[in-house]
Parts: sequence; C-alpha cells; structure tokens
Amino acid sequence: MEIEGRSHMRLHIGREGTNRRALEHRYAELWAQFEASFVRLVNTYESVPQAREDLLQDIRVAIWMALPRFREESSLRTFAFRIAHNRALTHVWRRRPTEVLDDLEIPDNGNDPEAIAIGSIEQDRFNSAIRSLPVPMMQVITLTLEDIPQREIAEILGISENNVAVRLNRARGLLRQKLGGRS
Repeated sequence: MEIEGRSHMRLHIGREGTNRRALEHRYAELWAQFEASFVRLVNTYESVPQAREDLLQDIRVAIWMALPRFREESSLRTFAFRIAHNRALTHVWRRRPTEVLDDLEIPDNGNDPEAIAIGSIEQDRFNSAIRSLPVPMMQVITLTLEDIPQREIAEILGISENNVAVRLNRARGLLRQKLGGRS
C-alpha cells in the first residue's frame, strides 16, 4: 500500500507472507466504516487543523501496520479504536502545553450563515471543554460520544467496566461545570 504524504513522497509499506489484497480490502472497509468516528476523535484531542491532519494520518498508518496482527480476540472496531486512542494519547503527551485556538471557519454551503456560525462556535466550545478534561476522562467521554458500549470501552482502554462508569460520571460532571450547567 502506498500512502502519499504532504511532501508528496510515497511511503511503501510491504506485507510479505500476508494476503495483500485481503488486507487492503479489510483496511478499506474499516476506514470507510470508521473514518467519521476517527475524525471526531481527532477533533476532540487536537484543536490545531494541521496537527489534526497529522494525527489522523498517524492513526491511519498505525492501523495499517497493526492490521496483520489482528487476531479477532475482540471486534475490529475495538481493535481499531484501541490503536486510535493510543496514538491520540501519544500525541497529547507530546504536544506543547499551550493551546492554539482555531480560526472560526464557516462553510459556505447555502445554509443560514448565522446558524452555521452558532453551531460551529458551540461545537468548538464543546471540543475545547473535552480537551481540557484529564486524559482518562477525555478518553471515556470521546468513546461514549461514538456510541461505543461501556464493555467495549473497557476493552479498548484496558480498564474495568466499573472504572469506565466512574470516569464517565466524573467527566460528565466536569463538562457540566465547564459548559455552565448544560448537559
């Protein structure tokens, strides 16, 4: 599989001993099914557009590299989200402590510009509140927003279901405080 980067260099990733077509097909299906979820995940971990793109690309490559080792001990979704969250955590730990605010980008899609601006501002505010949470709570709330059941979140994060419930409860409380009592 070839992945084209920003520098227009191509990275060739070889897969000796693996049915390459089946692997490529599985990867394409996985990415088609979960791309929107991964984009939302990246948006909750990163506010800088260029860094979002980099993180999403890191996740794509990490999933591709790990896919041959998938042993079906969990669902493919659990496997992929575990990789995505591990990459996002590594990214968070490495980034600078100061947060750069995004410029407000309002798409011109023919809808009411005021409604788009308000929705974009609220989404930015919500994502910013999530990014400000301690990492363990950010992980749980991000996966919960993707409608992943607590059992599966526990598998992805390697913690108990009870711990997931505790983190989720605490995260919701902190978000209510940060967002002024809104749920």
